[in-house]
This record gives sequence, C-alpha cells and structure tokens, in this order.
Amino acid sequence: MSFTIVLHGVESTGKSVLADRLARHFNTIWVPEYGRTHAETHGVEMDEADLLLIGRTQTAMIEEARPKAHRFLFSDTDSLMTAAWAEMMIGYVPAELLSHPKADLYLLMEADVPWVPDEVRVYGEDSVRARFAAICQTMLVTTGVRWASVDGGWDARFAKAVALIEALAPSKASQGFDLAQENE
Repeated sequence: MSFTIVLHGVESTGKSVLADRLARHFNTIWVPEYGRTHAETHGVEMDEADLLLIGRTQTAMIEEARPKAHRFLFSDTDSLMTAAWAEMMIGYVPAELLSHPKADLYLLMEADVPWVPDEVRVYGEDSVRARFAAICQTMLVTTGVRWASVDGGWDARFAKAVALIEALAPSKASQGFDLAQENE
C-alpha cells in the first residue's frame, strides 16, 4: 500500500521539481502534470471539456502509477488542482472534478518564490497570482482534505516537505494507518 501525496498550488512554485526530488529521496515514483502536456499540445485557452479531460487523465495516470509506487506516490497535481484552474479559467468548478479520488496528503506550495515565465504559464501578474493562490488554498479547505503549507526557498521547501511526510507517515505507513483519519 502506498500513500498518495499531491503537490498543489499556483504555477511556478516548484511542484514538478519537488515531486521529482521527493520521489528520489523516498525511493519511489512520481506522476507528472498532464495539464502542462495538454497546454503544450493544444494551447492555454481551455474550456470545461478540456479541464474535465485533464482531470480524468491526471486521475488515470495516478491510478496507473499506484501499483509501481514504493510506500509513497507523489503527483504533481490532481483533479483538485484542475478544479482550481477551472475556477480561474472559466469561473466555476465542474462537479466532476471534485468527485475524483483524493490524495492522503496535499502539500500546498506557497507563491513566495519568483514567477518564471514559460510557454504555458499564464498567471504571473502579482495580483492575479495572489488570487489564484487563494483559490488553490480554498479548494483544499472546502474539500476537507489533509494538507500542509510549504514555503520558503527551494531547499527549505524540500526540507519542510520531507519533515511533513516523515512526521505523518513512516511508522504509520507500515501499519496501514489511514492518514485521513489523523485529522478527525
């Protein structure tokens, strides 16, 4: 049994790099963000159909990776992050995006590092980025999932993420403890 840990937050906060680094640290695998691949192929203008496809595909990628994971499975986003994107892009969240399986732990990457533009990043203006960050956090709060904030520089983010994961899971992971029960 592996525990799923999703990196959540606005673009350009190090989710992909941290997911890879955590997977190497814990000797396991990680799932990349399908939404980026979709945007690189089809462009950044998306409608509900695009976002639903992204949510379904990301969920399928996570499920496909689960049997290959060792103790932890890290994912650079899931359907809750796609739901946050939906709120930003189309102004509402399709219910389907909230119906997908949830992770055992979400690491909310704070927007306290510089935004780095690339061909698919669109929300770099400070006020827009702050609005998106608030939507990301609200998505975690309103869905009631277990989450923790990760901030600071790149090495600080890694150290904090490792500490959060080790504090929540190692002794319990071997006992089959459900991390979600710890919040109740």
